Amino acid sequence: MFDRDFEWAELTRFAALPGPRATLGVVSGRRRQGKTFLLDAVTRASGGFMFTATETTDADALRQFGEALARYRGQPTPFRFTHWDEAVTELMRIADVGGPTVAVIDEFPFLAKASPSLPSIIQRALDPAAQHTNTPVRLLLCGSALSFMGKLLSGNAPLRGRAGLELVVPTLDFRLAAEFWQIDDPHTALLTNAIVGGTPAYRREFTQGDTPAGPDDFDAWVTRAVLNPARPLFREARYLLAEEPELHDTALYHSVLAAIAAGNAARGGIADYLGRKSTDLAHPLSVLQDVGMITHEADAFRRNRSAYRIAEPLVTFYHAVMRPAWGDLERPGRAPAVWQRAQSTFRSKVVGPHFEQICREWARWHASPDTHGGQATRVASGTVNDPTAKTSHEVDVAVHGETDNGRETLLAIGEAKWSDVMGVGHLERLRRIRTLLTARGSASGATRLHCYSGTGFTDELHHLAKDDRAIQLIDLPRLYDGE
Repeated sequence: MFDRDFEWAELTRFAALPGPRATLGVVSGRRRQGKTFLLDAVTRASGGFMFTATETTDADALRQFGEALARYRGQPTPFRFTHWDEAVTELMRIADVGGPTVAVIDEFPFLAKASPSLPSIIQRALDPAAQHTNTPVRLLLCGSALSFMGKLLSGNAPLRGRAGLELVVPTLDFRLAAEFWQIDDPHTALLTNAIVGGTPAYRREFTQGDTPAGPDDFDAWVTRAVLNPARPLFREARYLLAEEPELHDTALYHSVLAAIAAGNAARGGIADYLGRKSTDLAHPLSVLQDVGMITHEADAFRRNRSAYRIAEPLVTFYHAVMRPAWGDLERPGRAPAVWQRAQSTFRSKVVGPHFEQICREWARWHASPDTHGGQATRVASGTVNDPTAKTSHEVDVAVHGETDNGRETLLAIGEAKWSDVMGVGHLERLRRIRTLLTARGSASGATRLHCYSGTGFTDELHHLAKDDRAIQLIDLPRLYDGE
């Protein structure tokens, strides 16, 4: 098990909760994050019961469940349940006098799809009247359909207020991903993360441990492990959408994702790219957000503006690099030529935006208060208008904090450049933006200036930063190992 100390501690705490009553827990998260691995481990460690549902009919699901429960109970013949009331009642009696017993239902959305009343049945089984016949079962419902799992305990849902555990298993952040992939070189680590993100299964199940050996092996790794039509990663981005039950018109959702991958972050830009009205996209954008495919982030300086970003790097890579050349890539042996042609697109549409996102993550979660001149409470990107020059400036990293009286303050603004050696010109641009924000009352002379670069900095910029704590230079080694 890698890194999942918090998740494991919460699962084992829940599994050992004292008391005679049955208790409910919900585990969710995007696919391929290791949820099933964790639940299987806690089930084995505690001697519990685990049932993994399949996409099938209600009658067949009941039959499979009855067979699995009979095997666990040591019954010579399967249970023959006629409806889920009987099945859930029997499940709630599996704990013995030895103490609490874990019962896991994995892929719960499949069961609920076949039997929509199942959440209500479980609710009734957890009611005080039913608890008199229950044993101390620690029931864990798990699923990857984020829209469904998110609604399971919300609003007026039957199970609202019933859960003693609501655990979301996240993807690994960029630092943990580099450690998990065992990539020591930060440049190679970031390029790899820009393609596969922090999904653990992409290293183990999908590449069988094939990782870039270093900078000189990265291009070869992409062609053999990602752009190879015989490898699982090749079609994974397509399957991610096909596996989401909420996404019915996959062609439309792929088009929306392609528009965002092309650099269109606002709804209007996405609509123009697709040749549709902006109002037509409210529903597909909302659904993609609900299933965890995209994020919707407010502008750092203007709350009425926002940006859409793809949450899964592999999806961005697919739409920017693979989808336009899909016909060539499906023919064995064409990957090296396609990859060579795609270098410029990869740098501008995939690595550049991903580097900016990693810089924001570093500023929020890894940078020290001494770096920002205060404790960061919010980090975002934003746009600042420059009326005099009749233009606008993009701020890749805006770090907000709080004053002693609780008011929000702008601690730092930063620019991120993956391919450029940053110099005094970049610093002067940040100073101009700080002046504009100060005139608006959004910043002050104490607002720090941060330069993030994947390539490095000029000697002159190094010299200026050496004598001024308000100027911070963040390179790849600092992103991965510093604060």
